Amino acid sequence: MADNSFSIDVAKIRERARQKMTDGPVTSGYKRSPEEVIEVLNDVLATEIVCWMRYSRHAISATGIDRAQVAAEFTEHADEERDHAMRAAERISQLGGDPDFDPETLAKRSHTTYETFDDGDLKGMLEENLVAERIVIESYQEIIRWLGDGDVTTRRLMEQILAEEEEHADDIMDLLGN
Repeated sequence: MADNSFSIDVAKIRERARQKMTDGPVTSGYKRSPEEVIEVLNDVLATEIVCWMRYSRHAISATGIDRAQVAAEFTEHADEERDHAMRAAERISQLGGDPDFDPETLAKRSHTTYETFDDGDLKGMLEENLVAERIVIESYQEIIRWLGDGDVTTRRLMEQILAEEEEHADDIMDLLGN
């Protein structure tokens, strides 16, 4: 019978930690290219900023009988999208990269689009935001699969964001009456 007990060489881990202090959180156990992960996260950052802007615009411009309920949901989602963007930016920084907040390239790098509607077209706003959430859900699932065990911290971050995006889609489905 094989011995499955847990064992690590703490002395070697301490030695490696001291030798590579300038690598910050990127240790020998990191199995992805930090540059590639930073590039992917910068696209996530752009996507979340575009989603924040779209939800914010819809929350402010929405009119009609259901305005209060829909605008409140859009405002809540906007706040969460902004939080997602900041969490992605923080991870980029941890990996030694620079978060790309460049307004000129945000829309190009975003997985979703920025669409506006007539102020009274709450259904159009809801449907567009649902489409955006579905795009984000699918693309973030792909990112999570790609990260695998190569960058567990970024994978967990993306899993947390994904769960909130799925909740957004569910909230919108409720508002649409589906």
